[in-house]
Amino acid sequence: MRRSVAFPGHPLGSGLTPDAAKELGLRAGTPVGTSLIDAHAGGVGVMESVAVPDPEAKEYDKEAICHRLVLVCGTSTCHMAVSCSKLFIPGVWGPFWSAMVPEYWLTEGGQSATGALLDYIIENHVASPRLANRAASQNISVFELLNKILESMLQDLNSPFLAALTEDINVLPDFHGNRSPIADPKAKGVVCGLTLDTSEKQLALLYLATVQGIAYGTRHIVEHCNAHGHRIDTLLACGGLSKNPLFLQEHADIVGCSIVLPRESESVLLGAAILGAVASKKYSSLSDAMKALNAAGQVIHPAKDPKVKKYHDAKYRIFRELYEQQLSHRLIMAQALA
Repeated sequence: MRRSVAFPGHPLGSGLTPDAAKELGLRAGTPVGTSLIDAHAGGVGVMESVAVPDPEAKEYDKEAICHRLVLVCGTSTCHMAVSCSKLFIPGVWGPFWSAMVPEYWLTEGGQSATGALLDYIIENHVASPRLANRAASQNISVFELLNKILESMLQDLNSPFLAALTEDINVLPDFHGNRSPIADPKAKGVVCGLTLDTSEKQLALLYLATVQGIAYGTRHIVEHCNAHGHRIDTLLACGGLSKNPLFLQEHADIVGCSIVLPRESESVLLGAAILGAVASKKYSSLSDAMKALNAAGQVIHPAKDPKVKKYHDAKYRIFRELYEQQLSHRLIMAQALA
């Protein structure tokens, strides 16, 4: 039997069958397009959100999209980049032909626990109930309150910049293993620098160090992909965590790339709508639909202070060493039990 794989948004069959149309309350023949998983739909909804289109460009630059990495960040985070040629990268999924954007190879990295890890860190701290009550009384989220506490600590402690508050705390965020780029399901999370302090301020520092640990993981993925043929220099972010300004700024500073937010906050839904627009022949191709319907909103730039980069370079070195130490400890215990 002959089989074929349809591009995303490709119209299937003759549209909705009479039975399906009746159940959905739609007309028979309503176009049905090839679908995508949620993260890939988010990529379609954001990947052409170019901050500053080049007015001099006379024709579409097929390579431009290959410089971007989409972060779909929520409970976990997917890191998606496309390339014109197939790039095999150890520890990173792919390449998959036309799996997200037709006629490009998709590379997909990821972190198994990001939003879920932040929830775990906060909810398992002794100060969490007090913090939750305070946030509720101010009608703001726990994350907004933690961000406010950190800003206050920045002033009170006369710290040179906010990230420097965590000079004594380092977090390896592999609490649910490492998906990319190490691909080690046995990896464990590490928190280095704990004391007997149970205050809300200490929780705020632990929260910040965890955000930084997640961002160092993204930096590791970007560096690994670029070392194997990608040329990523811009991040695009969507999902629940992209609504947290601290999360975004730490990622920009740590990865060293600007982060473009889409104008449409629900990028996964926009991506699904784009697939429908292509299936209904509103646009001739998925690429044309993305260029027409993606739009950039806010852009977060890395800090210009060279001290911030120097600080994060040092902490990133510790981040990488924490995993190497874990491997060494794993070997010591394996030998002891042999």
